[in-house]
Amino acid sequence: MRSRHALIIEDEILIALEIEELLKEQGFTSIAIADSPLEALDSALKRKPDLITADYRIVDGTGVEAVKMIMAHLGPIPVVYVTGHAKALDGQQEGVVVQKPIRPNILAGAWQHALQAA
Repeated sequence: MRSRHALIIEDEILIALEIEELLKEQGFTSIAIADSPLEALDSALKRKPDLITADYRIVDGTGVEAVKMIMAHLGPIPVVYVTGHAKALDGQQEGVVVQKPIRPNILAGAWQHALQAA
């Protein structure tokens, strides 16, 4: 089985750890966590993710800004926004949006959809 790497862009560590655990259950073998757009870009440049999950509001910016910066350097990457601010994302992003609180089965379905659409 191919090794899969995910990048979690989330500034609340408990939520990031919950998403990390769910990604591991979905077969991701390595995971990076970033809490700001610049940290996310740096992480993605070190190792290109197969999937990005991003919250809308993060330290020093938004997940949308972080994803746009990453894709400007690395090209398209499947993305799932996991946020409590879904309405703020309307028209700003490409990708799947999952509303917090996290429901594992809905999140797993969103990841599958994003990966298949890529």
